[in-house]
Amino acid sequence: MGAMTLDPGQLSVRLDLEMRSDASDGQGGVVTTFTTFATLWARIEPVATRIEERSDEAVFSVTHRLWIRFRDDLSAGMRFRKGGRMFTVRAFYDPDETRRYLVCNCTEERQ
Repeated sequence: MGAMTLDPGQLSVRLDLEMRSDASDGQGGVVTTFTTFATLWARIEPVATRIEERSDEAVFSVTHRLWIRFRDDLSAGMRFRKGGRMFTVRAFYDPDETRRYLVCNCTEERQ
């Protein structure tokens, strides 16, 4: 497979990349916080939606494909933030194995 062509102008959404950190709450539980450690440009592609009911409340999730420039410090469980929207990274891959871009499969949950 040859190198794919992606117009860099399509990376038009500014996102914060956040890393998860867990800390003890002092009572045997865990407090999860996210810390921003990078700001980058991305392309967001909605892929699918799913609606379910949790505790008598409708919740829907949208899966997205986020295209970013290649970086080697990404891991599943991190998230991207755009204002109040959060995209949790489920998986990611290098689409043409040239270390130019990463495609991140992400989930955005809404209530």
